[in-house]
Amino acid sequence: MRQLVYISTVTPNVVADAAAILAVSRRNNARDRITGLLWFNGKRFLQALEGEEDTVERAYARIKADARHRAVVTLSDRAVESREFGPWSMASASDSGDAARRVSALVADAAPDVRATFEGFVEMPRAAA
Repeated sequence: MRQLVYISTVTPNVVADAAAILAVSRRNNARDRITGLLWFNGKRFLQALEGEEDTVERAYARIKADARHRAVVTLSDRAVESREFGPWSMASASDSGDAARRVSALVADAAPDVRATFEGFVEMPRAAA
């Protein structure tokens, strides 16, 4: 099983509708049996995808071709023995309540470096992100 973590920036002058992204991603990822987490702070996407090699590769190719993303950078690409994330989820800076606590719960079973990447990114001030 493959786990891929990437970060990207929203293309200037593009409005990234988090609800629309979530709906399409849930449909695609359920079809492809991909799990993981997407964090969106209004400016950047940080996502972990995990599943079979070919389905993760196809999903990542779609993401890189999506006009809403630019500067797509792979942070981690590794084989995992079992899924570290539950059902695919999305969290965002606009989540009501404590976004950091929500993300910490969603990454609780992830490898320490993946968990630290998400938790650190969530804690970063939005202007710096």
